[in-house]
Amino acid sequence: MEAKAREHESQISRSAGKEALDHAIAAAELYMKAVRDARTPADKSRLKRKCEELIATAERLKNPSTAPAPAQPRGPRNSRELPTAEKNILLRSSRLHGSIFPPWESDPSPSSFKKNTPRETPFTDTSEFSFSDRQKDILAGWKRPAELLTPGASSNTGQVPGAIVAAQAECDLVQDVTTDCSVVASLCAAMKHLQPGKDSILAALMYPFDPSASRPAVSENGKYVFRLNFNGCFRQVVVDDRLPYSKTSRTLFVVDRHNPELLWPALMEKAYLKIRGGYDFPGSNSGTDLWVLTGWIPEQIFLQSDDIELDQTWKRIKNAYDYGDVVVTLGTGRMSSQEEEVLGLAGEHDYAVMDMRVESGARRMLLKNPWVDGLVWKGIGSSAIAGSDPSSDSESTRSSNMTGTFWIAFEDVVQNFESLYLNWNPSLFTDRQDHHFTWTIPSGPEAQSLAPNPQYAFSSPFSGAVWVLLSRHFQDDELAIARRSSRSSSPSSSSMAAVSGSLGFTSLYLFSADGHRVDLPDRALHRGPYVDSPQTLLRVDARAGTTYTLVVAQQDLPLPKYSFTLSFFSRHPLTVSPAAPRFPHRAEAAGSWTRRTAGGNPSCATFLHNPQFAVTLARPARVSLLLTASAPDLPVRVDLAWARGARVTALAGARDIAASSGEYRRGRALAEAAGPPLAAGTYTAVVSTFEPGQLASFALRVGADAPVAVAPVLADGAGQLCLQLPPVPLSGGGGGGAGRQAAAVRVGRLTRLSVVVRSGSLDGAGPGPAAGVMVRTSLEAGRGPHRRTLAVTGDGEFADGGLGLRAGEVDLDPEEVRRAGGLWMVVEQMGGGIGGGSGLGIQVDVLSDCPLDVGPWQNVDD
Repeated sequence: MEAKAREHESQISRSAGKEALDHAIAAAELYMKAVRDARTPADKSRLKRKCEELIATAERLKNPSTAPAPAQPRGPRNSRELPTAEKNILLRSSRLHGSIFPPWESDPSPSSFKKNTPRETPFTDTSEFSFSDRQKDILAGWKRPAELLTPGASSNTGQVPGAIVAAQAECDLVQDVTTDCSVVASLCAAMKHLQPGKDSILAALMYPFDPSASRPAVSENGKYVFRLNFNGCFRQVVVDDRLPYSKTSRTLFVVDRHNPELLWPALMEKAYLKIRGGYDFPGSNSGTDLWVLTGWIPEQIFLQSDDIELDQTWKRIKNAYDYGDVVVTLGTGRMSSQEEEVLGLAGEHDYAVMDMRVESGARRMLLKNPWVDGLVWKGIGSSAIAGSDPSSDSESTRSSNMTGTFWIAFEDVVQNFESLYLNWNPSLFTDRQDHHFTWTIPSGPEAQSLAPNPQYAFSSPFSGAVWVLLSRHFQDDELAIARRSSRSSSPSSSSMAAVSGSLGFTSLYLFSADGHRVDLPDRALHRGPYVDSPQTLLRVDARAGTTYTLVVAQQDLPLPKYSFTLSFFSRHPLTVSPAAPRFPHRAEAAGSWTRRTAGGNPSCATFLHNPQFAVTLARPARVSLLLTASAPDLPVRVDLAWARGARVTALAGARDIAASSGEYRRGRALAEAAGPPLAAGTYTAVVSTFEPGQLASFALRVGADAPVAVAPVLADGAGQLCLQLPPVPLSGGGGGGAGRQAAAVRVGRLTRLSVVVRSGSLDGAGPGPAAGVMVRTSLEAGRGPHRRTLAVTGDGEFADGGLGLRAGEVDLDPEEVRRAGGLWMVVEQMGGGIGGGSGLGIQVDVLSDCPLDVGPWQNVDD
């Protein structure tokens, strides 16, 4: 009886007018008789539903004027007119894996699925689909539905059974020799929204579609068009009805165990795999898959996070699930084979959530493993244990009627699964804005800050929820990277997590910055997790009238350039625009710390050798200085000194500094002048590492309210030879007397010479500057009472050596030096020091035009 009813039902979609009506009436009558003969309550309920569907179909066919028009996509209004530049981004993103997927503009004409003549050759898509080696071993070729379901039928003349689009029983989709568990899990979980009915979303996703029967229609010419959501918009994906068939009993496409002839899910799977590269697709996650297949907003919840609130999470999901506003799937992490066997769960695998129940206070989920011979949960509360089903009614017995399904407590889900994927109905929102942009990924020092990142400002006149989704566009080179990772000989490198991680990570940061751009992540209101999915969602409870700054962040994205889409969902109109710079004027400089210029922190005797820049303001202005280093773990600092563009030898304290980033920070530092605007003029910026000799490149970005210019300050003795003398250890004596050490200087030709002196840490590891150590250094001709001072630091007075001292330039004639009795470099210390071996001392650098020779230090009394 039921078989005859199915035959009549299959003829409805292949006929029209009175003939279709007769088939609908006959099928309904036969199903009514089958209801009376049904043996179990479940069969009786299922057949009764079929009967009701066919009666409704007959009513629509009887009154064609009342037949519904094809369903229009539901969702929030998108009133933003895209600028030409963004339209071009969408057009450039249309090409993928050798095919063109144009943005969706209108539904295809029904005539595009008809044959012009009965013997016309069916449509054939020339796109190539790749297969893994395992799949190739059993691949026999491609067949059309008539050939697959009717042995011996011709692909040109065989009649396509209507059953390929009409389910006769509840769907039970499974995968076999495919790697797309996430896709099949997505189809399983979304089937309640895709199956025929007034709330079905399939009418807006698959063509041709029969609105009177609320299900797909059979394409006469074998052409099917899917409206899939990827690379910034809904796009047209065209496939033919050929499917790969196997030499064995294994299958290469998704199949329905309850409806073996139902093939439209396999065609949807084929359309998805076409945009992802083929049947050997390394895998994704079901959140991404459902975003592409349905356009429902993806959210990923990390179940192992310490921040998850179980009760709140369950309540939020359960309420939305009951209203049909969310599709739920789950993903496991890596597991050993022993763990898989003990738990009955597959590692790095996606599961569909088919139902959610609360019975006697116990929260449970009905999960489906999409594998054809998949493991099922063996833990406490498993439906594999007799009497553990949460209810005895017919609906809850699906765990035994459907392959690979089982009930599991929500607490066990949190314990044993890694990710919870939620795809939300976009119709929950009334307004939407999409912003498309390209991003050349920064490298080197610039990558250490948020300054070069895409940033947007948004605000709403009303308080309420705002969801922002970042979506990375697919591109060919990503597939090549993923395949290389999946084929790696190392198990750790070929895991699903490693494959996804090889494509990099993205995140969204939120700031309350009045819509201005930000440089560092320090004061973020929200920092989203870095995810390896192409999409990441930020949920905000926005305050009315507050302008937020949204920043796109990344880690390890492997390609030089990407296209992205930011989608803003809200229940009120939003104002969205690129974030404005905080300072309208900007100047940049770049350089590196080398062995000669890595001078270390201000307590080091070599601090003066650090790279320095003259910063000139045209008029009074607020100023910020952002320093970033190529080494992310290198502690760095930037100071703006009152030095009029001259080289800074030391920083005595706050009185010398106009702005400072303060403590040394890894990879980046930001200095901003506090208080009133700085006066117009020239300042000196010093960029330093914590210890001398730490090598890296850096970038300095200066922002200001007024025009600003940045130029390097010439190094000490630029164009001269620099001879760094052995350091003079500080004396440990106490008595207030002066210790003197001298070294002989020999010159061979006429030369100009100057001396730079500084006391402090000699290796960057000392406790700090040698504060209070009074030093005087002089250049003397001759010895004894007739010696003559040619140059001296501090105008001849003892001065704090920690501040850096300089003896002015002097011209030396070798013959005059000889007649005077020789030339001596003299260093004097007044007061007690810390003593040798402390790491503190006096560093003397001699700058000259010509080579010279300096002897060892020796104690002198004169």
